[in-house]
Amino acid sequence: MNDTTTYITTSIPYVNAAPHVGFALELVQADAYARHSRLLGKDVRFQCGTDDNSLKNVRAAEAARRPVADFVGENADRFEELGKRLHISNDTFVRTSMDSRHTACVHSLWNACAENGDVYRKAYEGFYCVGCEQFYDLADLDDGRCPEHGLPLEIVKEENWFFRLSRYGGRILHLIETDELNVVPVSRRNEILALLRRGLEDISVSRSAERARGWGVPVPGSNEVIYVWFDALANYLTGLGYGSDEALFRQFWARQGERTHFVGKGISKFHAIYWPAILLSAGVPLPSSIFVHGYLTVDGRKIGKSAGNGISPDSLVENYRTPDALRYYLLRHIRSADDGDFSAQRLEAAWSGELGGQLGNLVNRVLGLLASSFSGVTPAVPDTALVREAADLAGKVQNAFDNYELHLGLAEIFSYLGSANREFTRKAPWSDAKALISGLEETERQIVSDRLGAALAEQVYGLAIVARCLLPFLPEAASRIHAKLGISLPAHYSTPLVVSGARTISGEILFPRQTVVQARS
Repeated sequence: MNDTTTYITTSIPYVNAAPHVGFALELVQADAYARHSRLLGKDVRFQCGTDDNSLKNVRAAEAARRPVADFVGENADRFEELGKRLHISNDTFVRTSMDSRHTACVHSLWNACAENGDVYRKAYEGFYCVGCEQFYDLADLDDGRCPEHGLPLEIVKEENWFFRLSRYGGRILHLIETDELNVVPVSRRNEILALLRRGLEDISVSRSAERARGWGVPVPGSNEVIYVWFDALANYLTGLGYGSDEALFRQFWARQGERTHFVGKGISKFHAIYWPAILLSAGVPLPSSIFVHGYLTVDGRKIGKSAGNGISPDSLVENYRTPDALRYYLLRHIRSADDGDFSAQRLEAAWSGELGGQLGNLVNRVLGLLASSFSGVTPAVPDTALVREAADLAGKVQNAFDNYELHLGLAEIFSYLGSANREFTRKAPWSDAKALISGLEETERQIVSDRLGAALAEQVYGLAIVARCLLPFLPEAASRIHAKLGISLPAHYSTPLVVSGARTISGEILFPRQTVVQARS
């Protein structure tokens, strides 16, 4: 087992409705990193899940006239199934209302903070957004409305348990400034630093059982319910057995290693301020990195479950009969850290024009010529400029992962494919293939055969590099290309790549055209 451990998590979405394509963005980003880390030889654990215990879920169940447990369970099923449809390679899936370890984990974390003197009682009145599950200061409101959802806020007056968030602002500021806690991209890091420099106020971390409808994790020794964000953030430790499995927890969190959260920009404050403060109070190591992505939009408007503009990722996967069309669009055409607009038409153009036109067409033409001229067996790979360009590709893709710029990693892959297609057109190996069956003299025949073999072998080598680099992004397509090239899937990037003498398989079209209808959730 590799000594370098990597723990990767997605955030856990509310299950007040079925998933939309916006959450698929986070899933495929985190999955690409998990797959990439495994190929680097790291010991990876990757976790997803659902946030079941929010008031938002309770009210959605009431509006649907459904028992909360049934409503939450059915929607949580949909989120878990989405991960399977997208070929997300998570090791575990934590449902905060159903995982038997979760209450023990939350109570252990709560008790550790309480023992450190950071939990106390206080009466409070404030403006509360159920959609965000947080209180807002009047100065933070947008004309009296939630700045995130644009809806009026509720005025809530209660006596709650509070957490001494203010105690940890200076320490968290130092950790982020020194990159001990790495918040990416820089724009999100600067937003968090600005919040910290303004100063922090303590936060309410419990709700009355009446307001929570009795749904959620109870406060230890109390009839109140733990605030959903304290509850939800703890899920990252639940899956590692905090409070129940010390060995697993030590392996992936309590010792040196990478601990990375993938979250949307709307919840970056909770992950980069609340969560580190809770962990500092409890004496638990912090995450090492928080990668923050933007929103997926339609016509410039954020996609949301309650916004009426949700797009079903399930339908998109069904239309293309593979998750790789959607994975490719989200990872290539949505900049990793920025907002990006979704369009079914652009998705189709990416599938047919880029995956089909640039990659699939080249694979089919190269392998077709190999089949007719060399019985499908790849000749010796020559030392050419194109081969050397292909050999440099893995390093460029690695840089994209290092810099949280997955879109640039795929751009590098398709930049190489542009070179490969141009070189294929320039050398026109189909002309040599025709010449070989036209009755050439032996000497000339050997020259033409060698030239043709070199032109095809350099292409196979480059496509093998492309297939290896695509494994984190498009696992299904990359696996199919490996099979067509006659090479085994590598355990690691460092697995030797041998294509000379490999028996290829021609025929099947990799990215067939589809009739696609944009589906609303």
